[in-house]
Amino acid sequence: MSGENKSAYPFYIIVGSLMCLVIISQLNFSFSFKDFQFRRLDMLSELRSSGPEKDSATLTAAKGGGKRSHADSTAAAAGKTPEGTVVNPDAVYDFMSYKGILNYTATTTGDSNAGMDRFMEALRELKAGKRKKVRIAYFGDSMIEGDLITSDLRDSLQTFFGGAGVGFVPITSVVASFRTTITHTFSRDWKDYHYKNSPPSNIMLGLSGHTFYPGGGSWIKYTPVKKPRLDKFDEISLLYGPAEATTININDRPYTLSGNAPVNKLDFRQDTSAGTITIKYGGGPAAPFYGVCFETDNGIYVDNFSFRGISGVELGRLSADMVRRMQEERPYDLVVLHYGANVLFRPELTDYSWYERPMKKVMDSLRRDLPGTSFLIVGTADKSYRKGDRYITAPGVEALLKVQHDLATTYGTAYWNLYANMGGSGSMVKWVEGDTVLANKDYTHLNRQGAAKVGALLYKAIMNDFRQGEQQP
Repeated sequence: MSGENKSAYPFYIIVGSLMCLVIISQLNFSFSFKDFQFRRLDMLSELRSSGPEKDSATLTAAKGGGKRSHADSTAAAAGKTPEGTVVNPDAVYDFMSYKGILNYTATTTGDSNAGMDRFMEALRELKAGKRKKVRIAYFGDSMIEGDLITSDLRDSLQTFFGGAGVGFVPITSVVASFRTTITHTFSRDWKDYHYKNSPPSNIMLGLSGHTFYPGGGSWIKYTPVKKPRLDKFDEISLLYGPAEATTININDRPYTLSGNAPVNKLDFRQDTSAGTITIKYGGGPAAPFYGVCFETDNGIYVDNFSFRGISGVELGRLSADMVRRMQEERPYDLVVLHYGANVLFRPELTDYSWYERPMKKVMDSLRRDLPGTSFLIVGTADKSYRKGDRYITAPGVEALLKVQHDLATTYGTAYWNLYANMGGSGSMVKWVEGDTVLANKDYTHLNRQGAAKVGALLYKAIMNDFRQGEQQP
């Protein structure tokens, strides 16, 4: 092309690039990859005026249509009318806007495990000194990882009901450096089998969704932090699977593990003057390890079972034998299921029947394997996405809340609407862009301050139910 005038080439390149961008911007296309949400390109968003957003269909379970007084509403939320007739709260309530805990009646005749009844009774017995411990298993995704929400909920509950310690901590964790309620380090040679890496069929996953096998030099180290009720260790338990002559060293003291059950427990008290606890694999057949628990001899404990990137349907892969045995070794009085951020990976999707079906199987199995445990379903948080020139609540949020509410009514559990407690439609934008920043720029995840606020809101809701029960004859 010798002698050809090349001065116009930059012009052609720029024009070609602009044409490609215009074409791409006309595609109504967005997609997610893992925790990242890629949004539609709109080159003209700054020039386009914003009209009022069309309201999405209102999703409500209110059947009576009328509003009750606060006192009547509280009674209905507890599952009882003033006359004592047991009713479900959605007969008088809009579950989409109510901020308290809705307790649904059992669907099986003779089942006394409705709503939060068993858990509230356990709290009353703990407060009265009739029992020593109450435990909560709090399952969730990245919204709670690093002990977010659960740390503040635990701290408030332990302040009122007693107890000290963080509860369950896994052997290793991708967010160990992020967690502020315990200092947790470990060697890199642990083999972590979990929901996402397709473990062999003979590997039984622990309640956290992880099972860890030691390498030749595996070790873990836990150190308390300088916070109230977390500044020293007292009761410590190591949870592990079937073991035969597996040896470990705890602060250089040798122990031999044994037991054929899916979950076994080694209890030992830490010398509080030592502060740090170090557990080293000492040899013998490599047994499966689940985690270490930190408690005192009484009080309330909240175990954080976070797993990044899951929707909750993965809990259906837990072995019934493991769950039942875990309940024997470490009984839970309340199971909290808090999911939604990963279900809303397509923000404009409003049909979640694909999610509801496997979640029913999860509820079937957990209800069957944990018969004496209360369940609380936490409705998803608000999630916003960019549409045109601004961020708005994803249409899928209210549709998912309805599915989660329907699960609560179907299985007679309790339900707490986080979306309503955040402020409803558009609240995530306010949490991200407000004077006090409570959420991250992905318009999905809470920051530490926002998580603390949610923990405080949930504590308040639980205590409202507890105090209401105390006032009943």
